[in-house]
Amino acid sequence: MVNLTINGVAIEVEEGVTIMEAAKRNHINIPSLCYLENIHKVGVCRVCSVEVEGARNMQAACNTAVRPGMVVHTNTERLRQYRRVLYELMLSDHSQDCLSCVRNQTCEFQALGRLLGVDASRFEGARSQYHVDASVSITRDMSKCILCRRCVTACGHIQEACVLAPQNRGFDTEISPAMSLPIGSVNCAFCGQCTVVCPVGALSATDATMKVWAALGKTDKRRVVQVAPAVRVAIGEEFGMAPGSRVTGKLAAALRRLGFDDVFDTNFAADLTIIEEGTELIHRLQNALTGKKAVLPMITSCSPGWIKYVENHFPEQLGHLSTCKSPHMMMGAVVKSYYAEKIGRKPEDMYMVSVMPCTAKKFEIAREEMKNNGVQNVDAVITTRELGDMIKAAGIDFANLPDEDFDNPLGMSTGAADIFGITGGVMEAALRTVYELVTGRELPFVALHVPSLLTLTQVKEAEVTFENVLPAFSFLAGVTAKLAVTSGLAGAHKLLEQIEKGESPYHFIEVMGCPGGCITGGGQPRSKDPEVRIKRLSGLYSEDESKVIRKSHDNPYIQALYKDFLGEPNGHLSHELLHTHYVRRGMFNELSGVSYSVEPNAAMKRKAKPKQSDAGVVSEAPRQDSGEQAAMSMHLMEIEAENARLKSQLDDANETMEILKSVLKKNR
Repeated sequence: MVNLTINGVAIEVEEGVTIMEAAKRNHINIPSLCYLENIHKVGVCRVCSVEVEGARNMQAACNTAVRPGMVVHTNTERLRQYRRVLYELMLSDHSQDCLSCVRNQTCEFQALGRLLGVDASRFEGARSQYHVDASVSITRDMSKCILCRRCVTACGHIQEACVLAPQNRGFDTEISPAMSLPIGSVNCAFCGQCTVVCPVGALSATDATMKVWAALGKTDKRRVVQVAPAVRVAIGEEFGMAPGSRVTGKLAAALRRLGFDDVFDTNFAADLTIIEEGTELIHRLQNALTGKKAVLPMITSCSPGWIKYVENHFPEQLGHLSTCKSPHMMMGAVVKSYYAEKIGRKPEDMYMVSVMPCTAKKFEIAREEMKNNGVQNVDAVITTRELGDMIKAAGIDFANLPDEDFDNPLGMSTGAADIFGITGGVMEAALRTVYELVTGRELPFVALHVPSLLTLTQVKEAEVTFENVLPAFSFLAGVTAKLAVTSGLAGAHKLLEQIEKGESPYHFIEVMGCPGGCITGGGQPRSKDPEVRIKRLSGLYSEDESKVIRKSHDNPYIQALYKDFLGEPNGHLSHELLHTHYVRRGMFNELSGVSYSVEPNAAMKRKAKPKQSDAGVVSEAPRQDSGEQAAMSMHLMEIEAENARLKSQLDDANETMEILKSVLKKNR
């Protein structure tokens, strides 16, 4: 243990603890900006600086470890002045359009200014050049970036995607993809974890609320909405409720009051996904065990960010992905076919909105593959945060709404669907159905939960042995299925490398793009509660266990859908509506030529004129032979990189010359 003194208070903490952590444990708050507990403590902002007796300079509390006998001061007049000057310097190069900013009143930079008592900067002069870079999922407003590098840590160290990094030097430093390329044109998975950790409005989900408001104002369309499972245990936080609060009934009521004609539940489509995906898995196992061609392990396809990651980084492994669309895309396809026919409307008359915890879902609906007969399956995606804003704007008192049900026939779901929002949930839901279909018995685990899948560890494993199987599944008799689950792109990379090397021992793998699964998706409410993942996870498991029906194949409305419309799982109509294919993109999108950049919204355009495609249109480069295109793309990137290197060397040389001239002038 280490003994030290902070602000005259004797403190004892473990060795290796930082000054920031030691102070926090003893109810002493040190102002900070770039610091993010357990994730990012590099000390670039210096706002958390403290005075340590005997030290030559101020020390960053976030990354300075405590030492025996250390005497620390966190609130001296010198420190207060120092922090104010630091803040004013940052403010002098920061866009101050707070009233129109997406982070107004939730901005950490704004809150720090109030804490320090600074509302204006005394400093004037040159400002960094900035631009707005918008993709279908994520918008970057560089006028608001404070260079804290949180996004770099989230992207590079947590997700290990390494899309964002500091470019250039000094006053010209910018956090962006390599060579300052548009984020919609590079290998970004659009997971949105960068938007969650950004303390300001520099990174945000590309807004779709205006588009949805416009649709709600039109009466010539049937306005339909669906809600993902993870939303129901998180949106309450937007209204002051505790993380994990189950507000399913209030959510349905709020959506009805916003003006939607039909309020459906994505959970219904999660049950549908289990039937289709489970059938696909059984067919692949049968083929593999009977000497036919089969690609194993099969990997889940619910997470669009994960799908794009494979398309960019491992395009040769696309055959391992399930061909099933994600649940909300299945719902869109069913709404614009089965349900439209049921109510006597044309597919193009249905306006489908998805409320998702995920920014990558915005990218997913822009994919050309997500259409049937030229009609988009889903027309708009709004995140949990965006829905919270819409409910507030409509003057709806969310916390005091009565509980209401989702609309049938596409609103009833089982407990298995609820756990789709948790890492391991899709695997467990699939096992509940596949095991019972194969053996005629329930999955042999207490409360239908597979113990090894209930944790939040990066890679989880499980095994299930099929014994005493039904005659139709004799090929599975005695087979032990080896299973793996991961959440976050770092874990996915490890499992894909195993597959690439031919070393994967698994039959079935579940991957979710965000660490912890959809409960911590890029569109979920931002939280500083260190237990937020556990609380949301517990909320979804409680929702599951509260259901009378907890296995997807027992959902009577799913059974009716197959009987009245689809026919059989994995049948012709199911494949046409509910399944898809994927695109070989390559690391630099050199294999596809597709960019997902879009024009910024009107407010953003007033501030800059970024080089983007036409508004709302996904730009697609002319197709070339893939080998020729790849070579050309690589050649162009090499030329641009060399130009940037030479420019940097020239700038350094000019700077050195100016210094030499100054020295010579003084010595004359």
